Amino acid sequence: MKTTPALLAAALLLATAAFAPAPGPSPEAPMPSTPKITPFLWFDDDAEEAIRFYVSIFPDSKMLSESRWGPGGPVPAGTLMSARFQLAGQEFMALNGGPMYRFTEAISLFVDCATQAEVDELWAKLTAGGGEPGQCGWLKDRWGLSWQVIPSCLGEMLGDKDPARAARVGQAMMGMGKLDIAKLKEAHDGC
Repeated sequence: MKTTPALLAAALLLATAAFAPAPGPSPEAPMPSTPKITPFLWFDDDAEEAIRFYVSIFPDSKMLSESRWGPGGPVPAGTLMSARFQLAGQEFMALNGGPMYRFTEAISLFVDCATQAEVDELWAKLTAGGGEPGQCGWLKDRWGLSWQVIPSCLGEMLGDKDPARAARVGQAMMGMGKLDIAKLKEAHDGC
């Protein structure tokens, strides 16, 4: 998809107008459901595929709204332009903006996992189809978006008041791609 600055500006204007929240609440009105800050993800031309995939693997996830190109646009009519969606209760926006920008590790989505089974399942799903495993619980999915798939207990172990225990956990973590709770606990306990 070839995107010019003017076309991009028009698409962003349409996208933000389509998802603009209602005017601010009166003092007695309930708070609006639209969050004040929403991560906005830029895809080349495959945002719809990515969103549908993400929504399929996280509970409490759904497409909230979408805007599609009409006739005469830079892509076939009906192609997704932008969308609002929810992953595990967190709202996101996405745009098919063309190949000008790519995801980098400078931003990642942090997933708090309660169990090793959850770590294993999400790791497998997010690296499937061309994703790349990384170090210390980080990975890139097939669209290049970085994720941290992290067990809940890691923060507690790294924050242990005993610096030797915390250091052993940090050392063990540095040698891992996908994090292994049992091995992290062994390092924490000095086994």
